[in-house]
Amino acid sequence: MILHMNLGEHSYDIHLEHGCLHRIHKMISLQRNVLIITDEGVPDEYVKIISDQCDDPIVHTVKQGEGSKSFPVYQELCQELLRHHFSRKDLIVALGGGVVGDLSGFVAASYMRGIDFIQIPTTTLSQIDSSIGGKVAINLDGVKNIIGAFYQPKAVFIDPDTLITLPKRHYYNGLVEALKAGLIADSKLFSLFEQDHIEDHLDEIIAKALAVKKNVVEQDEKEQGLRKILNFGHTIGHAIESCHHLHDYYHGECVAFGMMYFIDDSDLKQRVAKIYDRLNMPSLVTKDYDQWLNVMRNDKKADHNTVDTIWVRSLGNAEVVPMTLAEIASFMEKSL
Repeated sequence: MILHMNLGEHSYDIHLEHGCLHRIHKMISLQRNVLIITDEGVPDEYVKIISDQCDDPIVHTVKQGEGSKSFPVYQELCQELLRHHFSRKDLIVALGGGVVGDLSGFVAASYMRGIDFIQIPTTTLSQIDSSIGGKVAINLDGVKNIIGAFYQPKAVFIDPDTLITLPKRHYYNGLVEALKAGLIADSKLFSLFEQDHIEDHLDEIIAKALAVKKNVVEQDEKEQGLRKILNFGHTIGHAIESCHHLHDYYHGECVAFGMMYFIDDSDLKQRVAKIYDRLNMPSLVTKDYDQWLNVMRNDKKADHNTVDTIWVRSLGNAEVVPMTLAEIASFMEKSL
């Protein structure tokens, strides 16, 4: 299956196909300088499959986790490109999960003011969500994705076969972003999570989640309005992530925590809670609202003391609601 992201001169194809990892060279030129950026959690087998399709690739492996989305690692990668005389006609390959994709994309966006890059996501989170849409970023002082850009890849290659090696917790963590897509825009996608065996519907879940994001991004690439609904669960989710120093909980788990605060339908909230049980979502042990609010002040969606929050009033319908931090504090204490 090929989904076309229609963004004018920044358009590209999203290839969703089992086994496409072995055929990247047939769909985009690898006969140039290629820097493959990956992390320690990506199997060596996947790195070799891509390397073997290149003439003389350079592989740079970063540590697994949000800690790699930092200025020191960013600098290392830019120095690697400079040392090997990369030009704007050369290519960066992001092979891995969301961290690798965000980091690689930001390097690509800023080196020589823009160099080609492609996404080859190998986790559910990156295949379902972060590999498309062009948001690229690194973290600063524990605040997630605060330094970044909008920079679209030249192509995205999604091979569901790579999920076989993914630890179960990572696997379920990523599915939360698809559940989010269903909650904000696609009731049929949401219903797939209530079927007997979620894994049996994985290809359809990925395709439907991508279609939701594609439709939104095509209408609002730079997040001036509609695209804000994709942040459902992220306002509080990112705050929880930052307060736990970008570890302890995974991104999808924090988004899951955050979504529950903004579902304005008690029956739907109960349905979501049952799905969380099926996805083995952990419990949030501590709720430090003061710390969360302090982080929210630096939220990219914040305007002084006001933050655009996303509410789901009913299944498949999302609404952007500006709220003050005081209002958020008040309702958080009353909810859940």
